[in-house]
Amino acid sequence: MEKLPLFLTLLSLSMAAGNELHEWPRNRQHATTEKTTHLHFYLHDTASGKNPSVVQVARAPLTNKSPTLFGLLNIMDDPLTEGPEPTSKLVGRGQGLYASADLDELGLLMAWNVVFKSGDYNGSSLTVLGRNPSTQPLREMSIVGGTGVFRLARGVVTFKTYFFNSSAGVAVLEVDAVVFHF
Repeated sequence: MEKLPLFLTLLSLSMAAGNELHEWPRNRQHATTEKTTHLHFYLHDTASGKNPSVVQVARAPLTNKSPTLFGLLNIMDDPLTEGPEPTSKLVGRGQGLYASADLDELGLLMAWNVVFKSGDYNGSSLTVLGRNPSTQPLREMSIVGGTGVFRLARGVVTFKTYFFNSSAGVAVLEVDAVVFHF
């Protein structure tokens, strides 16, 4: 019986948020002025230690025999920081999944959200989808959407490996993004 009031509260909150979103396209100010935003931050992917930010959730029977780890699936909640040091100011989290999806080279399918936790974009997010051929010096993925400040976002994200230590299970990626949004 206690679940019913909680359900009704959540339902009313979602309806209120839905009304704001429903009215948003009618406000011509948003619909006519496209903005371009450049973002730069570092993603810290840590698979080891007391507080890993990435965990393996699935492994195909042939993954152990594959030189590309084909069939491996990881879930991530990686810190995104202003600088390459882990102690640098947190700007958000990189949350999503990546899977080894290439039999010939280490190529990852990535689907993840850039969730901003501070600054001008706090509470907003970007959705990124694409192939990450992680042994290449520069990789590119598509921004396919966004929320908050980044509603109707599209654009491109590039990755460069800043630091990688496979035995320690640590990677730091330099991320640049060009975002078109309203």
